[in-house]
Formats: sequence, C-alpha cells, structure tokens
Amino acid sequence: MRRFWKEVTVEQEDAGWAVRLDGRALRTPARAALSGPSRALVDAIAEEWRSVGHEVDPRAMPLTGLANAAIDRVAPDRQAFAAGLGRYAEADLACYRSEWPPELVERQEQNWDPLLAWARRRYDVDFTTTSRLMHVPQPPATVDRLAHEVTALDPFRLAGLSSLVTIGGSLMAGLAVLEKAIPTEEAWAAVSLDERWQLEQWGSDTEAEKALESRRRDFLAAARFLELLG
Repeated sequence: MRRFWKEVTVEQEDAGWAVRLDGRALRTPARAALSGPSRALVDAIAEEWRSVGHEVDPRAMPLTGLANAAIDRVAPDRQAFAAGLGRYAEADLACYRSEWPPELVERQEQNWDPLLAWARRRYDVDFTTTSRLMHVPQPPATVDRLAHEVTALDPFRLAGLSSLVTIGGSLMAGLAVLEKAIPTEEAWAAVSLDERWQLEQWGSDTEAEKALESRRRDFLAAARFLELLG
C-alpha cells in the first residue's frame, strides 16, 4: 500500500484513543477502528504512520501490528486466546535443561533459575525441571494458577504477552517482562541463550544471526508495546 495521507492525528474517544489519517479513522485489517486504551501507546502508533515513506512496510510498524492483533484476533474471543497462551505453562523453556557441556549448564542455571525463582515467589507455584528430551508434566496447580493469571489480562496485554511468549518460548520470561520484574534485555538474553550458544560454538552464520536479530527486534517491540500500556 502506498502512502495516501498527509496528516496523522490522535483523538480521544469513549473507548480510548484513536489514530486518524487526514481526519479518517485508521482501520485494522478486519476494518475495525484502530484505537487503544493508552494515549502513550496510540501516540507511538501514530508516529509509526507519520514515519512511513512512499510505501507502507508492516515490518517497520510492530506496534500497529500488535494493536491490530489485539483488536482483530484477541478481543473477539479473549477467553479462548488466553487459554491457548496459558498452555505454554506446560512446557516452559526454562524447565528444559542441558546435561552437557558444563559451561552451557551453568549459563542456563544463571539465566533460567532466577526466572523460575521469581515465578515461585510471585505466583506461589512450583516447577519440574528436566534434562531429558521428553516432555515432563508440570504440577497441575502450577498450570492452573498461571493459566488463571493469563486469563485475567485484557486483549492488548494478551497480544503483547503472546508475542513475547511465542518468540521466546517462555511464559515465565513473558510474565516477568509484563510485570516489570526483570529488564527486557535480560529476558531476551535468557530466552535466546541456546541460539547464542550455538553461534558461539559453530562460528559466524550470517543467516542465523539475521534471524536472531529479527527475533530480538520483535521481542523488544512487544515489550515496548506492554510498557506503553502503562
């Protein structure tokens, strides 16, 4: 899509704040009006549209994409979406450890143990960790409690959390970022540990490095989306 607008504005509405292009409502792919609950978030989305050159590049507009997802994908059936996201508690990245080499084992402990320790304190749950490849069930009380926490979130926070979790494979890291329990870069270091380890062991791989950096950008964008919600 080519740029067809000159002015981007933000206006307050009953449901929150909305972006307008030359006075007309900006719409999601499903044709719903794009609005958000936070002025800070909608201002940032408006800035993405102001920064468009001759053509729209969705990859350069991650906040818009997450808002679209919240409105079009999450809001119509929030409970079902939250239930699917909550199932990540059954197989969190931080619960699956390596046995060898010792250096990798130590890094995983340093990065993942604090995440699990925080979740134990915050939600009064416990986890089963393993170094086997096969799936190991988590305590039912843990899965139920974390699913309950996810289900309580609004569509915008669910959209942001979903991006963090699907990129990183860790519901614990996503919840820690959502609740500002750890810095975003620290969370990214934890969820990308295995990929970075492989690059260290096997040397430079341009395609793998590009893919990892793309994931990092998306992870940081989702964290910023959540932060702008306040």
